[in-house]
Amino acid sequence: MGKRTGGGGTGAGGMGTGMEGARERRVRTGGVELCVAELGDERQPTVVLVHGYPDSKEVWSEVASRLAARFHVVLYDVRGHGRSTAPVPLRGGFTLEKLTDDFLAVADAVSPDRPVHLVGHDWGSVQSWEFVTVRRTEGRIASFTSMSGPSLDHLGHWIRKRAARPTPRRVAQLLGQGARSWYVYMLHTPALPELAWRGPLGRRWPRLLERVEKMPGGDYPTASLPSDAAHGAWLYRDNVRFRLAHPRSDAYAHVPVQLITPTGDPFLSERLYDDLAAWAPHLVRRTLPARHWLPRTRPDQLAAWIGSFLTAHEQVSPSGGHRPASPSGAPGPYAERFGGQLVLVTGAASGIGRATAFAFAEAGARVVAVDRDGEGAARTAEMARLIGAPGAWAETVDVADEAAMEKLAEKVAGEYGVVDVLVNNAGIGLSGPFLDTTTDDWRRVLDVNLWGVVHGCRLFGRQMAERGQGGHIVNTASAAAYQPSRTLPAYATSKAAVLMLSECLRAELAGRGIGVSAVCPGIVNTNITATARFAGVSEEEEKRRRLRASKLYAMRNYPPEKVAQAILRAVLDDRAVVPVTPEARGARLLSRFMPGALRAIARLEPRL
Repeated sequence: MGKRTGGGGTGAGGMGTGMEGARERRVRTGGVELCVAELGDERQPTVVLVHGYPDSKEVWSEVASRLAARFHVVLYDVRGHGRSTAPVPLRGGFTLEKLTDDFLAVADAVSPDRPVHLVGHDWGSVQSWEFVTVRRTEGRIASFTSMSGPSLDHLGHWIRKRAARPTPRRVAQLLGQGARSWYVYMLHTPALPELAWRGPLGRRWPRLLERVEKMPGGDYPTASLPSDAAHGAWLYRDNVRFRLAHPRSDAYAHVPVQLITPTGDPFLSERLYDDLAAWAPHLVRRTLPARHWLPRTRPDQLAAWIGSFLTAHEQVSPSGGHRPASPSGAPGPYAERFGGQLVLVTGAASGIGRATAFAFAEAGARVVAVDRDGEGAARTAEMARLIGAPGAWAETVDVADEAAMEKLAEKVAGEYGVVDVLVNNAGIGLSGPFLDTTTDDWRRVLDVNLWGVVHGCRLFGRQMAERGQGGHIVNTASAAAYQPSRTLPAYATSKAAVLMLSECLRAELAGRGIGVSAVCPGIVNTNITATARFAGVSEEEEKRRRLRASKLYAMRNYPPEKVAQAILRAVLDDRAVVPVTPEARGARLLSRFMPGALRAIARLEPRL
């Protein structure tokens, strides 16, 4: 074990870090010198970000800048990478034991008196599993967030278990992961990886990431990529074969663990983590529809998840300092899928919109509540935070106003990130015969119910598509979209257009990984009846009909919370059309198999 010493002092300006305002220091340990960058207030809890292969610490720059407002953020170049020096000789210089020495040296230098929170990606996660399962680090780590990098010990046991009892499913799992691990075999070949990285692969790697991972440019990858990748091959050579053949039997995590699994990772199967709960007793699992390089493609999502997990195990003090905190309560339904995601809901001040915002907040999502009723939107955002949303914001916008929606989309992207789930829910009601419905009535209904949805889909859907990491759009239509009515011509037409728009968008955006769902509620107890217009009647008669309609909806008493749950399930299952309430499902069946019956029903005049 090398002697751990902090040295080199601290410099301002972040030279070579790619992170504005970063402070840099050098830490010497075991014959190498590590380049360490720090952001944020040193009095706040410390989070250490460990990069993977073939990365340098700059892979974390977007996540680090987001966390620095609340935490003391530390990044370091793993030995042989970035601006850290490489061991001499390279062979045997990258063992997990020596990497553990490096981590402890950094932790002692940046947080000598307090445990640190640990976050690892790819090989940064692989080595971090070693850190959180060996005895000599106990008391130095407060929590661990792992992504795209399993413990080699756990993987060794996973392979042994399936090889010992080779059922068809287990054999398929072994073969599947074996195929995904092709690059591991290549990295064990002598000299070939070094030649490739210092030659054509190193030059083409940025374009490959941009094309395959949809990764933005910026400060990554750095110019040190060819040497980083060449040195990093020894991470595999020094550890993989030995640990898989001789996995430790005591590799139990002694800290709470948050596992973030990208569902589209081309290198690692989700099945690798099936047995993880046995090794990590205090485990929180989250999934994300993305590929491998999450720190670059989904920094907003990661920062939200990391921040909430750290806060659950560390109470940040506004005046500096910290104290341990007990873990937060059990996450709500669907937290593994939606926790930390950014969800925007229009019409969120009341009814289905408010219930939907609360349902996503309970699942740990960040929520943007949008409504032309600014006070109502603010109340929804405040309650969403109390329910469990790691962030909730209110925006006062009329969805029919194209310019206002454009400003909203720009603000949301700049301040909160790209929306993961868009719920176009804002709508108004209008009842009355076609011949009594004025042009202004038609214009207002279509402006809100149809154009409001068009604006949302166009602006936020484009941001999702440009990000290249998928997403989901939910448009609230209605059972009236496929159920003709002599008293709802304008409203039913607007909702039928929303349904068809959703179907068209679903076909167009499927290739970009963006799902589109049309939710079609029936009679739901919301306040839409209290604000609905009744064309062709006097003001007094309109008030009477509103009151009558409200009483009927209250008697039906189908709560908006059930629609909200249907919306979450629609996103989970990527459903195209979702009728909600028994009458909506019945009308949907009739529209498909007995349309004549629906037409006959439509001729009946309701008594109001």
